[in-house]
Amino acid sequence: GPAVFYYLGNLRPGNRIYVRLSSGRTAIFEAYSVAEYLKTRFPTARVYGYASWPTLRLVTCGGDYDSRTRHYLGNTVVFATYVGQRRA
Repeated sequence: GPAVFYYLGNLRPGNRIYVRLSSGRTAIFEAYSVAEYLKTRFPTARVYGYASWPTLRLVTCGGDYDSRTRHYLGNTVVFATYVGQRRA
């Protein structure tokens, strides 16, 4: 079946992302941007750079698939901000 991030590009701003922590609590993030970038124009500093607030960035392959090289030509990136947590 599809990999865990197969539908990542279907997320939209406002969607919630729940991350189960080792403490048993769940961190809640809200997507504020979903973008697709060509690998040749990947915004490394924006994706992996410092943020002054708790943030989550999810990255997976995306865009067109090159059957010759067997690789995707882009990446899908979801940017999300922390909005709270809940008990297990």
